[in-house]
Amino acid sequence: MKKALQYYTKEYLERCAGLTPDQIIEFLENYRILVAKVPEKCQLISLKIEPSLLNAFKQKASLRGAHYQTKIKQLMRD
Repeated sequence: MKKALQYYTKEYLERCAGLTPDQIIEFLENYRILVAKVPEKCQLISLKIEPSLLNAFKQKASLRGAHYQTKIKQLMRD
């Protein structure tokens, strides 16, 4: 099977050369998600947090109609 050959314009390559490391990481992560055939498995972690901070975070997430763990993952992605 032949694969398509991608051509890039000089302007596109110049624009890409100016990307910050954070922008490059975001692009690569978005591309990985886009082409992934199998969803990546989640990894269980342990994190020590003061109970009052966790309760406040849970309350804020609940008021926004979201699960607190989903909000934590969203913050990590951002």
